[in-house]
Amino acid sequence: MKHSDMKHRVLGQNGPTVSVVGYGAMSFSDFYGPATDDGSMRILDACVELGITHIDTANVYGNGRSETVIGEWLKRRGGQAPFTIATKVGITSDPDQRLNNDPAHMKEALEASLRRLGVEAIDLYYVHRRDTRFEIEEVTQTMAEFVKAGKVKAIGFSEIAPSSLRRANAVHPIAAVQSEYSLSTRAPELGLVQTCAGIGASLVAFSPVGRGLLTDRPHQAHAIEKMPWMRANPRFNPPNLAANLEYNRKFRDLAADMGVAAASLAIAWLTHQGDHVLPIPGTRSVEHLAEVAAGGGISLSAEDLARIEAVLPVGWTHGDRYSVGQWTGPERFC
Repeated sequence: MKHSDMKHRVLGQNGPTVSVVGYGAMSFSDFYGPATDDGSMRILDACVELGITHIDTANVYGNGRSETVIGEWLKRRGGQAPFTIATKVGITSDPDQRLNNDPAHMKEALEASLRRLGVEAIDLYYVHRRDTRFEIEEVTQTMAEFVKAGKVKAIGFSEIAPSSLRRANAVHPIAAVQSEYSLSTRAPELGLVQTCAGIGASLVAFSPVGRGLLTDRPHQAHAIEKMPWMRANPRFNPPNLAANLEYNRKFRDLAADMGVAAASLAIAWLTHQGDHVLPIPGTRSVEHLAEVAAGGGISLSAEDLARIEAVLPVGWTHGDRYSVGQWTGPERFC
């Protein structure tokens, strides 16, 4: 295992060069626990110090709060953006229409995101979830019009199947696909990793440390009780939680033996799954941010990778990654 400075990769076919480790700004909302705007500002400051140049958010994170914090931080810097900024559209707070890919809605949401971020164009704009009322070709064409208008520089999709990705890419180049991918969620290896590579799209991996299961400080039952989304998730309920924490212990022991934080090792493993794979961990802790960022400078040998696979073999995780309700929107393909 070798250590170096943060690695960099191209985002999409012909996009900007970004740090191999980005930052997922869902943590700027209260999704995983109380967040403060000042704390989020400190995270953005730390991203600059750590060499993280890719920031990912969405209009639904805190109902615009995450985008607003980023926009305010940029304003304080005189509007200069040291980041490639990605945001998303397609999930709403309307209980009667949770997913909305209607062209009029998407256009209105785009304008709102631009205002909150305080930018003239969004670097990467994702369809957050598919609304099955609209064929993917139609949705892609709507996004392509945003590119043509100069409001968006590149487009992507989140949580779609490889077949849908190929259909969308036939309409307009897809720069990136965002999907949950980690040592605890390896379904993307059954076609999505390969399809992204085949069309030249980046695979942006969210929850790359398994919502804490791949860190030195995994969530315990008492903490999960205070997080509604985690409390509903099968992997964090008994008896699955106890089994998953035992695997976490083995992984922590391996990381300690290799002389790195568990989160650093989990991120490093992901960056070795393809030159197009870009993890975007999220956190409210500057200390944890430093750990995940360090993973972007670790080079693993074949022996290192084999040791990781021996401790966390494919299929080790107990419980589905989503509950029945949480599966609304993502496309299943295997």
